[in-house]
Amino acid sequence: MKAKKRLFGLAAVLVLSTALAACGGKNNEPAASPTGNAEPAQEAVTLDFWAALDPSTDEGKTIQAKVKEFDDSHAEINVNLQVITYDVMHDKLVAAINAGDAPDLSWGLSEWFGEFNKMDALQDLTPYLDKWADKSNIYPNVLEALTVEGKTKALPNYLGIRALLYHEDILKAAGITAPPKTWDELLAMAPVIKEKTGKEAFGIAGAGVRSPQELIMYLAQNDVTLADKQADGKYKNTWQDNPDQLAKAAEVFKFYQDLLAAKAIQADAKTWGWEEEDQNFVLAQYAMVVNGPWIEGRSSENPDGMKDVKVAAPVYKNKPATFMEIAPLYVYKSENPDQAWEFASYLLGAEYQKAVNPGKNPRSDLVNDSGWGKDFMALASQGVVFPAVSLGGITKAMEDSLARAMLKNDKPEDVAKWLSQAINDSLSKTGELSGS
Repeated sequence: MKAKKRLFGLAAVLVLSTALAACGGKNNEPAASPTGNAEPAQEAVTLDFWAALDPSTDEGKTIQAKVKEFDDSHAEINVNLQVITYDVMHDKLVAAINAGDAPDLSWGLSEWFGEFNKMDALQDLTPYLDKWADKSNIYPNVLEALTVEGKTKALPNYLGIRALLYHEDILKAAGITAPPKTWDELLAMAPVIKEKTGKEAFGIAGAGVRSPQELIMYLAQNDVTLADKQADGKYKNTWQDNPDQLAKAAEVFKFYQDLLAAKAIQADAKTWGWEEEDQNFVLAQYAMVVNGPWIEGRSSENPDGMKDVKVAAPVYKNKPATFMEIAPLYVYKSENPDQAWEFASYLLGAEYQKAVNPGKNPRSDLVNDSGWGKDFMALASQGVVFPAVSLGGITKAMEDSLARAMLKNDKPEDVAKWLSQAINDSLSKTGELSGS
């Protein structure tokens, strides 16, 4: 019988080693050979798996149960599940990678993908994917986003596609029958909504981890990219080399300033993080927000106020686009690549995804019929992602650029020039700048 994993904790970090005990038929006792003599059983491989689940939620409990099901059905594999919160996971992973002691698999954020790839820490999963019968059921653009130089270096754990969520009752109270489709329509509706309802039309995250995610969406809607791959295989922000691109980037920062000027957003939204953005929408303090399907899970905080929430495509400038957060399942280089793939393919399989991620899974064959599923997944084809580079300095510069636009009220073109230079400075520091 497999030894049970112990539950343990760290003072500053929520770490859970899930009990994955095996029952009958899962033992390492010697097996009888055809001659009747006992032969030593092959020792089970232990896979270390770091995940940022919340063990107290229904979703977290389901994940633990599904991982245990895998463990119980695979005598040759022990899964050691450790729960580590996202706020400390990145630094723990970097330290473990540098020490040559990375886990076999982990959850992670999309912003870490380029960094971990540059560290040469990720397993090339292409040979396994090419033989996997379910490969065609994963959205092609999702796999493409996790592929570098023809090698798939991570798998999609779940998708956080962003949509325009709106309180239908607030719009109706303002005499508005349908949500806006463009930036201009949103700005035109804002004073009407404020006058009729006393509430702001829109919400943003002006600071924190979500602010760069929203900013890259608006840039993409105006045909602007953060950094493009050049002929030498490295990257560069080219706004300052291209007046048209610089002007389009400046228009994005002007949009943020216009939201403030039109009182489309609350004055303090320019410093909101994701917590304030989500909480105030759940409480129906404003009419619309670009956000993900996880908001449905917070309906218990304001069930009456959330009953009127509907889903639409995000407002755009020149072309429809939305941020598609691909929460990666990272598979690290290890001595057990076959067993790691066996477990990874289970986590990406239909049974697991249907149970754990019914409305946000990366499989095109499992679209949830509810609006929280199909309406979000309908936007998958217009999803944009960060470039596959080290993003720490870049996302910090993006957050700072919003502060320059909304707190300092710098000219939009000056903000665009500053961000362009900051992106290239960051690429230079990490050795990823073209021509360096």
